[in-house]
Amino acid sequence: MKIETKAIHLGHEIDQETGAIAPPIHLSTTFERDADGSYPRGHVYSRLSNPNRDALEKCLCGLEGGEGAAAFSSGLAAILNVFQALLPGDHVVVSQDLYHGTTRILRDILEPWGLQVSYVDVNDFSQVRTVIKANTKIIYLETPSNPLLKITDISALSAIAHEAGALCVCDNTWPTPILQRPLELGADIVVHSTTKYFGGHSDVLGGAVISKVKDAFFDKIRMLQQIGGAVPAPFDCWLVLRGIQTLSCRMKNHSENALEIANFLQKHPRIEKVYYPGLVDHPGHDIVLRQMSQFGGMLSFQVRGNREDALAFIGRLKIIQRATSLGGVESLIEHRASIEGPQSKTPDNLLRFSVGLENIDDLIADLNDALE
Repeated sequence: MKIETKAIHLGHEIDQETGAIAPPIHLSTTFERDADGSYPRGHVYSRLSNPNRDALEKCLCGLEGGEGAAAFSSGLAAILNVFQALLPGDHVVVSQDLYHGTTRILRDILEPWGLQVSYVDVNDFSQVRTVIKANTKIIYLETPSNPLLKITDISALSAIAHEAGALCVCDNTWPTPILQRPLELGADIVVHSTTKYFGGHSDVLGGAVISKVKDAFFDKIRMLQQIGGAVPAPFDCWLVLRGIQTLSCRMKNHSENALEIANFLQKHPRIEKVYYPGLVDHPGHDIVLRQMSQFGGMLSFQVRGNREDALAFIGRLKIIQRATSLGGVESLIEHRASIEGPQSKTPDNLLRFSVGLENIDDLIADLNDALE
C-alpha cells in the first residue's frame, strides 16, 4: 500500500463482533485470564498494552517504515524515554537549535542524572566529529528545526553517527512521514509529538517513538514505557488514529498555504526575515528538495522592529489565533521567545506560525491588514 492508503487503513480493522468500520474504544484497565492463568487474548493491564494503543502503534510503524513503535502520553514523554534508555555516563550529541522542551529535558533532568551532552551545530559535520567520544550513543536532530527551520542532511548525519557506533535519532514531528521519511534516509529512531499533525485538531495529547529495528535498545524503551506508565489513554489513541486518516491531504494543504504565505511575507516591507525551507534563498533549500516531498506547514518570521512591534502585530490579527502549539487545522501564531523564557536565544521580534487550512486569501488578507 502507498502511504496515503496506509494512513486510512492501518489499525482500522473491521470489528469482528459488530462489523463496525470505526474501531471501538476499549476503556478497560484490566483483562480476563483464562482458567489456566494465561492471557491468550494478549492483554493483561492497560499500562502494559491496550487494543487502541496496539492499533495506533501498528499504524505508526507502517507510516514510518519501522519495526517497532511505542506510543506515549506526550511528545516530551517519548523523547525523555529515548534518553532514559541510556546510562549515566553515556554521551549524546544534540543540535543547538531544538524545541526548548527537549533542551529542558536534557539540561534540567538528564545532565544532573549523569548524561553527558554536547550541543553543536549539527550542520557543521567537522564540529560534530570533533565532539564525538568513545561513549557517544546518540546524535539527535530536528529537521526542520524549531523555531528557526534549519535543515539537516539526515543521510549525512546518520552516516557520521554510524561511523561512531552511535544511533541517529530524528524528531520528525513537523514534516511527518507524509513529507519526510528519516528511517529510509538512514536514521535509526524517529520521535513525534502526535499532538501536532498526527492528531491534527488541537484536541489530543500524545507522543511516539518508532524504531527501524526491534533491537535491545527499543526493547528498553518499551520497558520504560510499560514500567513508567507514560502511556496515552485509549480515547487519546483513538483520536490520534482517526486524525491520521486525513494526514496526507492535510499536509498537502498545510504546505501549499505555507509556501504562499512565505512568499507574501518575504516581499512585504514590514518583514525583516522569513524562515521557510521552500524559499529558494533558504540555506537548506537544496537539501530539502532531496529529502522532503513538500516544504511543510511551519514557518517563522521577524517583524521589523522589536518585541513590542511583534506583539502589536499579532494583537491585530483577526483570523490567525494567538496560541502555542501547531499542526491543527486552524492557523496559530506565537511570540516564541516569551514562550521559551529567559534562556531563549530566539530573536525577540520572531514569530512562529503554524499555517492552517483556512482559505489562503483570507489568511493573507489577515496578515496584510495587521501589517498596515
